[in-house]
Amino acid sequence: MRHVIALDVGGTGMKAALVAADGELLHQSRRATGRERGPDAVVEGILDFAADLSAYGAEHLGEPAAAAGVAVPGIVDAERGVAAYSANLGWRDVPLRDRLYAKLGVPVALGHDVRTGGLAEGRIGAGKGADRFMFVPLGTGIAGAIGIEGRVEAGAHGFAGEIGHIVVRPGGSPCPCGQTGCLERYASAAAVSEAWAAACGDPEADAADCAKAVASGDPNAVRVWQEAVDALADGLVTALTLLDPRTLIIGGGLAEAGETLFTPLRDAVRRRVTFQKLPQIVPAALGDTAGCLGAGLLAWDLLTTTDRTEVTT
Repeated sequence: MRHVIALDVGGTGMKAALVAADGELLHQSRRATGRERGPDAVVEGILDFAADLSAYGAEHLGEPAAAAGVAVPGIVDAERGVAAYSANLGWRDVPLRDRLYAKLGVPVALGHDVRTGGLAEGRIGAGKGADRFMFVPLGTGIAGAIGIEGRVEAGAHGFAGEIGHIVVRPGGSPCPCGQTGCLERYASAAAVSEAWAAACGDPEADAADCAKAVASGDPNAVRVWQEAVDALADGLVTALTLLDPRTLIIGGGLAEAGETLFTPLRDAVRRRVTFQKLPQIVPAALGDTAGCLGAGLLAWDLLTTTDRTEVTT
């Protein structure tokens, strides 16, 4: 069966799949990223994982993979196929596409993890059918992917969609990016965890615990939660004013709170819009498979482009 390799590389773990043309996951596997062993070892781990997936496909699916797609965190130069920088993984200017091509012998696409997940959500997930969407995962930080007509906009320098660094509280908490008052310092899962741990006096408490306390009516939890929702709404309204998306897709760990998040968030955004058109605000549909599915889509897109080139030449 014709298939591609899809790899989603995270700070602690790697998710991988062999993906059919219709998006079916024919085989799935996970491994630790192993960042404690250093950046060179991480790269070798990615290459070995990809090679093992290639061998599995050849043995169990009757033919080798036709292409590979890889999603990685940090700053990515997708056009050159270079993983330019990742603070979590400690690498700089890794020619990952070329190294994977040398290992596998098939075309390789390299993408940014959030934009790749957004590509999947836009084409086959919660944004399917929307001509303009924005995907915003709320995790340790906050990033974003801007979807336009079935593709995701990277920007002139690869920084498009960085909604987490919109300043929503001028003069507020310092952010590692160098600014103060950034959205992710108030509305990420990590920020909510930190605020709730301080409010309840339990250093082990996290955002999921806060959401449960909100559902039970705890006033301290409601206060912490609403502060995060208000900050998120401020950031989202700035984004929709600039981008005018038809759909806002919210994912990541904080979105797992369901309507505990989405009901107040929709209300908060609605109160803030004036002339803007209110988009649909929906939860992400693909969960932690989005990155793999998106990497698979990048790989299939490569093959589609190659096939068209061959036909026209």
